[in-house]
Amino acid sequence: MFSSWGSVVHRRRWLVLVATLVITLGGGLWGLGVFDKLTQGGYEDPASESARVNKIVEDELGQKPADIVLLYTAPAGKTVDDPEVSGKVTAALAALPTDAVASRIDYWTAGQPALASADKRLAMATIVLVGDNFDARQKSFAKVEDKLAIDGVLTQVGGKVPTERAMTERSNSDLAVAEAISLPVTLILLVLIFGSLVAAALPVLVGGLAIFGALGVLRLLSLGLEVNTFAVNVATLLGLGMAIDYGLFTVGRFREEMAAGRTPAEAVRRTVATAGRTVAFSATLLVIALAGLLVFPMDFLKSMAYGGMSAVAIAALVSLTLLPALLAILGRRVDKLSLPWRRKEPGEPKLLGRIADAVMRKPALFVAPIVAVLVVLALPFGGIEFGGSDERQLPPGDPHRATAEAITANFPAASNNTVRVVLRGANGAPDQAIVQAFTDAVFRVPGVKAFTPSGAGGNTVVFTAPLDANASSDRARHAVEGLRAIPSQAEVLVGGYPALVVDSVDGIVSRVPWMVGILAAATLVLMFLAFGSVLLPIKAVVMSALSLSATFGVLVFVFQYGHGAGLLDVTPQPIQAGMLVLIGAVVFGLSTDYETFLLARMVEARHAGMSTGDAVRTGLVRTGRMITAAALLLGVVTGAFGMSSLASMRFIGLGMIIALVLDATVVRMLLVPAVIRLFGDAAWWAPKSLRRLQEKAGLSEVESPRELEKV
Repeated sequence: MFSSWGSVVHRRRWLVLVATLVITLGGGLWGLGVFDKLTQGGYEDPASESARVNKIVEDELGQKPADIVLLYTAPAGKTVDDPEVSGKVTAALAALPTDAVASRIDYWTAGQPALASADKRLAMATIVLVGDNFDARQKSFAKVEDKLAIDGVLTQVGGKVPTERAMTERSNSDLAVAEAISLPVTLILLVLIFGSLVAAALPVLVGGLAIFGALGVLRLLSLGLEVNTFAVNVATLLGLGMAIDYGLFTVGRFREEMAAGRTPAEAVRRTVATAGRTVAFSATLLVIALAGLLVFPMDFLKSMAYGGMSAVAIAALVSLTLLPALLAILGRRVDKLSLPWRRKEPGEPKLLGRIADAVMRKPALFVAPIVAVLVVLALPFGGIEFGGSDERQLPPGDPHRATAEAITANFPAASNNTVRVVLRGANGAPDQAIVQAFTDAVFRVPGVKAFTPSGAGGNTVVFTAPLDANASSDRARHAVEGLRAIPSQAEVLVGGYPALVVDSVDGIVSRVPWMVGILAAATLVLMFLAFGSVLLPIKAVVMSALSLSATFGVLVFVFQYGHGAGLLDVTPQPIQAGMLVLIGAVVFGLSTDYETFLLARMVEARHAGMSTGDAVRTGLVRTGRMITAAALLLGVVTGAFGMSSLASMRFIGLGMIIALVLDATVVRMLLVPAVIRLFGDAAWWAPKSLRRLQEKAGLSEVESPRELEKV
């Protein structure tokens, strides 16, 4: 199938080229409008208890959560009760446009002492904006943003909407910086790797088109789905990274075929039949790995799946259409603008040859210590603690983070560390005896500082309960679980941000087995169809799991335990479960990506009649340099994203770099060849019934030598 497609692309190269450019560029230009459709929401499980509490309080009691929280600090020597201060603040709040402000509560007009600090130097106001969705509230915020500051009174602006705005702006800014850094550096490295400016430009072109096309897909999805702003970051990261990987292997294989004396038509056909088929299998595995994120109920994880799946799929499609078409057009001109010191016919890499020989001679001496080191690196993963996304994702010193910290310190009832408890009676509101019995039990729950009524209506009574611990801490989790465990004659529902964190973590952790099952099943099935072996797919799953566990261990060591966190300018905190499963999906996909390219050449050599040892050595020597180069290039891309000011993006960037260093060097270059050498001829074995099934499917990774020689 792929061989035939290679022939079609060569014959219709100009048509394929123009059609691909029109579709990707046209879709990308339209997709630029997606930036106005992105949200910062989708972090909660819509079916969770905390989400139900939010809906009850908003729909039945009419209490909408504050979108903006303002802190006013009186000048030195004055208090917030000073007429000069109160007059300025109340006048400014009253002047806010009514088409943007749905309601507001402040210390001066509400007459609530709790809205001012004990020394009266600090007072608070909250604003509910007009709008039922993220875009509408952001538009309302834009109308009041410049009217919140007051001369002579220090004004700190915080709350959900301004923080979301800050994260979105930082995300978009970091994205632009990452692209500005990574693209030219990547191009320079590609020139050094290929020794030719023309050959080096091809993978970058594929990467740019992949990102552009992914934007069009994301905008299309945003018309009916909530798409989180991180979807674009993931699409850019994987679109550029995987396109460069695919381009690197495809262009490298084409040049290899041309160096062997074949015509451009033969070279294109053989390139698509070998490297193209590998790209297709690799992309399919990565798309399925990212599809594993769709099992989770949070829209932000689904958004990342949308971004990653679309970018990887388009990168593969462009690599199977436009790239071979360009190679067909260029022919031997692919080596134009070569560096003067580039050797025309590079021989076997001496270092890789020596490594391969050493691994083949003493494979057990490589397997045991490498596995031991990976297990040690994975040990911190056993002590992982999960948390949520809060203001600590912003860098220390960020004004929105500073405002949130000031709110927590001075007005704990208004902070993210507050739980909301709903008591609902079957026939009317719970009576005083039921409420009192529940209240008495609340104060026996460790971590609860207070328990005060905050609203009532129909058969519902609502209370707020500030906690004495951060919402993402184990103490807060135990407090939420303790409140939910209190027996009562009324229905008890616990919400608020600490409960949302608990529900989100539980919603993710409970579905991880489904994701793991999808990844393992897809890898076992597709790799068997590609290679016709039973042991190789099983080994691939085990190797990927080992590499992934080691990566997770290092991330926990840094981001949770805090070792080296100062160098990254991040605050040690519990790990976001959503970010961890995203890293898991991407790293697992990348592991199988490099595994596929490595095994493809080994199986090809085996089909050519080589022994197991010679086939393993040939595959390592032929692909080792390309896999290392691909990992280096992807490391540059992810390293640029790791420079983001958002802790979550640094987590992703560092996680990818760690995974690449471990996987593309230690695991793929040493551990995998050593394990296959230990397997011996059993590595290629499959029952006859399964072998017939694979042959019937017609998806074998390598065609027979005779088939490859057809013109």
